[in-house]
Amino acid sequence: MFQKLLSRSQLYLTFFGPRAPEPGTIFLRQNRVYILPTRPGLAFSLALVVMLIGSINYNLSLGYILTFLLASMGLVAILHTFRNLVHLHISSGRVEPVFADETAWFELFIENRSRYERSAIVLWHQRNQTQCDVASARGTTVSLPIKAERRGWLAPGRITVDTRFPVGLLRAWSYIQPDMRCLVYPKPDDGILPLPEPTGARGEKRVAGGGSDDFAGLRAYQTGDSPRHIHWKAAAREQGLQTKVFSGRAAAELWLDWNALPASLDIESKLSRLTRWVLAADQDALRYGLRLPGVELAPDAGEPHRLACLRELALYGL
Repeated sequence: MFQKLLSRSQLYLTFFGPRAPEPGTIFLRQNRVYILPTRPGLAFSLALVVMLIGSINYNLSLGYILTFLLASMGLVAILHTFRNLVHLHISSGRVEPVFADETAWFELFIENRSRYERSAIVLWHQRNQTQCDVASARGTTVSLPIKAERRGWLAPGRITVDTRFPVGLLRAWSYIQPDMRCLVYPKPDDGILPLPEPTGARGEKRVAGGGSDDFAGLRAYQTGDSPRHIHWKAAAREQGLQTKVFSGRAAAELWLDWNALPASLDIESKLSRLTRWVLAADQDALRYGLRLPGVELAPDAGEPHRLACLRELALYGL
């Protein structure tokens, strides 16, 4: 009895249990494609049985002809439904990082190397679906939306590829699990607290107050300087890269420090607060550093630094 239960459990895990991600191109072989009748297909089969019984009972020649004609059409539909899905090649595409509670779009490239057009191919993930048609000897890119509920790495998991072409009497489907993942950043909080005050003698921090900054001179270009402050006319005259300096900016070192946050905040709230500060400092073209327990990123500016900070926040403690 125990062995029977164990064999049933193994059989269930074989067909429906979690699988390892499949790297590279996924090829839908014949043994990976399953086919069963749909509800209309079962009703169609039942109608054929009733018609056959009636034809036999009343010896109706035209009834025999109609019954076997419809049955042959159903058999041909099995072939076309199965052929519409088998021997497709599916490979992973791009996926851009998102923030928590946003929708991640996983790109999949479906390639049809046969001479037959593939119609009404549907990709399912939970309740989300994306439909596409693939011409013969062509390929197409589809984007599958998946909700990013928490920070960290988001993998699409199992995706169902199915079709009911051409008449909807049968459903052919296959399971794929592409080796791809999306980086999910912490969701920025909606607090109104400003950035922390700068310390030290490096970096930049806007001073409070209205008005605009006054031009104070030029200095040599440093890595991370905003492109908006580069003196492009001097660069065009082959005088080298120089950065404009404004008197409305105070020399300072801006640190976004985990330990500076209130102790009453939990881990996720602190990460959300730091995420908002990173975005605000990057928007203001400031030089800033990030301190987390066990992690420290030196003050810098620009998109690479922003992405590095967001990555550390997304993967902290995971």
